[in-house]
Amino acid sequence: MKLAIVGYGRMGRMVEALAPAYGFEVIARIDEGGDLGQAAPADAAIEFTTPEAALTNIEALAALRVPIVCGTTGWFQRLEAARSAVERTGGALVYSPNFSVGVHVFARLTELAASLLKDESEYEAWAWEIHHSKKKDAPSGTLLKLLEVMRAGGYARAIDSSSSRAGAHPGTHEIGFDSASDTITLRHAARSREGFARGALRAAQWIRGKTGVYEFSEVLFGAEGGK
Repeated sequence: MKLAIVGYGRMGRMVEALAPAYGFEVIARIDEGGDLGQAAPADAAIEFTTPEAALTNIEALAALRVPIVCGTTGWFQRLEAARSAVERTGGALVYSPNFSVGVHVFARLTELAASLLKDESEYEAWAWEIHHSKKKDAPSGTLLKLLEVMRAGGYARAIDSSSSRAGAHPGTHEIGFDSASDTITLRHAARSREGFARGALRAAQWIRGKTGVYEFSEVLFGAEGGK
């Protein structure tokens, strides 16, 4: 399988290093301002760039009929424009605020905890995350997704949320519930960017031969995973 990498920074290089283990040959490495036409022969493109560039890249790759895995965060307010571009060309896109398998399991546990505590009024909730100082968006897309699944689980009370940016931290997310009697804490800590790269490559394998727009949870858990 032929793979194009769009965004050749730390994530792009990690994807390239792991690509052979997933059956991919990297045929194009396209950095900012590069020619996206180089991706045309690829069976899939993995995009890790910036929030400002993501939609333009998705639209260009969709026009080339190259299936896209987009790991960039901070652009999801423009998701409907991306969906229109992909569906108009009969293309395919997998997107997610986080391509870590562990994070998606963590999100399911968070939703379950929220549903179990939704009627327990003595429990108040918080949500917190920390990432490296170069991360563009705050709060992270993952934290926003966790807040969304808490609401989906029926937790309608206030959730105090906060973000930190410092050093080279690859990412930690924490959800907590506290009462006068006890505290429940759920935490996911990434050790490196490798998990994100592996998830993106798994999505690139999965998307071949498909059309439409999917969230990574659908790759992992089936259609009901994207609820």
